[in-house]
Amino acid sequence: MSTDIQDASGRQWLADLRATLTDDHATQTVRLTELTADTGDPGEAHTRAALIAATRMSLGRIADALRRIEDGRYGACERCGAQIPPERLEVVPHARFCVPCQQKHHG
Repeated sequence: MSTDIQDASGRQWLADLRATLTDDHATQTVRLTELTADTGDPGEAHTRAALIAATRMSLGRIADALRRIEDGRYGACERCGAQIPPERLEVVPHARFCVPCQQKHHG
């Protein structure tokens, strides 16, 4: 997929992605609410805490991606400014970096 976010098909792709991310955010918010409900089982406290942390991290990434869409910055690498390939964004919709910069960032 070599769609430019500025053309009509790219704008539709971005609108669809925004809808998917919004749905994911709502799902993760419900999950977080369920996880934070005290079950009273101290044996599950550690697992629940890990799930809560992971869910909060996921919510943050989704919210950041939605903010970048609204700001018109979505799809641009935050390090080098290059366009992140749509194929990468399909797999990792919250990606902030192109692959080379991601490798440098975590390398």
